[in-house]
Amino acid sequence: MHVQEWLDTVPAVAVYAVVGLVIGLESLGIPLPGEIILVSAALLSSQHAGINPVVLGAVASAGAVIGDSIGYAIGRKGGRPLLAWLGRKFPKHFGEGHIATAERSFEKWGMWAVFFGRFIALLRIFAGPLAGVLHMPYWKFLIANVLGGIVWAGGTTAVIYYVGVVAESWLKRFSYLGLVAAVLIGLTSFLVIKRKAQRAAREAEVETVGAAE
Repeated sequence: MHVQEWLDTVPAVAVYAVVGLVIGLESLGIPLPGEIILVSAALLSSQHAGINPVVLGAVASAGAVIGDSIGYAIGRKGGRPLLAWLGRKFPKHFGEGHIATAERSFEKWGMWAVFFGRFIALLRIFAGPLAGVLHMPYWKFLIANVLGGIVWAGGTTAVIYYVGVVAESWLKRFSYLGLVAAVLIGLTSFLVIKRKAQRAAREAEVETVGAAE
C-alpha cells in the first residue's frame, strides 16, 4: 500500500521508469520486489488516468526481457564462481540450497524453467544468470525469456488493472462487498498459473531427490 501511495506522488513517466528498472534489475539477478512494484503500479493505473496500462505492461515486459538477457550474459561469462560470489553477498536468496533447487528445475524443465520461472520469486531472480551458467543455447533462452516476460508482466498488468476497474465500479454500487468479490475473482485467476508453476517446481525437486536416493 505504501508503494502505491509513493508511486501516486510521482509523474507517470517516473512510474514507467521505476517499474521497468526494478523488474529489469530483479530479472538480472538482484533480489528486488519486482512483482510488488508491478502490481502496485497496475492497480494505480486503474485509478489514475495519467498512467496507461498498455504502456505500463510494455515497459514491464521490456524490463523483464532485457534484464534476463543481461543476466544470461553475465552468468555465461562469470560461470559458477559468480554463483558462489552471489551466495556470499545474498545468502538468503543465493544460498546453496536455493541454487541446487533452481539448478534441478533447469535440468528437468529446460526452457519451461525460464518461462514458468517468471511466476516464481526464486526462479525469477535465478533464471537469467543460471541459464547462462548452465550454457543453455541462447536461442532457446531468448524464446522462453520473451514469451515468459510478456505473459508474466503483460498478464499481471492486465489482470490487476481489470480487477481495479471492476472493484472501483462495484464499490460505488455495492460498497466494500463488491470490492472483496472483485479482488477474490481477479486474484484467483491471477494465481492459477503461478500455483501450477510452483507445483511443477516442487514435483521436479521431489523426483530429483527420489532419484538420488
